[in-house]
Amino acid sequence: MQIRLLEIAQIELDDSIEYYNSESDGLGNELLVDVLHALDRIKNFPKAWHPFTETTRRCQLRRFPYGIIYQILDTEILVIAVANLHRKMGTATYLSMKIGRCPHLHFH
Repeated sequence: MQIRLLEIAQIELDDSIEYYNSESDGLGNELLVDVLHALDRIKNFPKAWHPFTETTRRCQLRRFPYGIIYQILDTEILVIAVANLHRKMGTATYLSMKIGRCPHLHFH
């Protein structure tokens, strides 16, 4: 099964990589490697993580405080967010913002 990132998830990832590289040279690249390893785990074992909502799951990165929020669809795994789990806004608020930007997504 292929993995596809929503454009907003790709933007989040790119912004996070840029931020970490500005903090310490190469640190953003290490974040990317951590994300790629998580995506590989998700691809190989998509149901390994507990449901986050009725239709989504969250895989936490091993090194960085991020979670990959995704849906398992019929033909692909759709990554909805690469979310900083230490951000001040709550997860429910964060997902509500996502729904507003992507009304075709369903969260319960």
